[in-house]
Amino acid sequence: MLDRLLNVLTGREVPQLHAVQDGLDLAVAALLIEAARMDSTFADAERTMIERLLAKRFSLSHEDVQTLVAGAHRKVEYSAQYFPFTSRITRELSCEERAEIIEMLWRVAYADGVLDPHEDMLIRQIAGLIHVPDRERGLARQRALSEAKSPD
Repeated sequence: MLDRLLNVLTGREVPQLHAVQDGLDLAVAALLIEAARMDSTFADAERTMIERLLAKRFSLSHEDVQTLVAGAHRKVEYSAQYFPFTSRITRELSCEERAEIIEMLWRVAYADGVLDPHEDMLIRQIAGLIHVPDRERGLARQRALSEAKSPD
């Protein structure tokens, strides 16, 4: 540990601050949290949906999801732009996978039973930033809405 600190201080090694937290999972979680916050509330139903979606998408344990959501929440609070998140998603995912991310965003938006115009605007904006065609965005919305209306 001391060797590593010495290497960082002398410039022989680049510090790896938050390297584990800056992955694709964090980018997706941050966008989901931003969607939940767009209507000025972060309802329990939205949080539950986010946790469920992240656990399923990234095969995470309950504790890992909690850590991821907390880290993503901090990132969203201190970031004024979506580019770091959307660029990672665009680089690492196929078009089909990016459409799945849009569907996840719709599921969060519909989780509290009401689609706020700000949520709708955000999802349209993110779909454009991650290059999801309008048709795919619309289909993702229909699937999410259908699930939101169906009884469990």
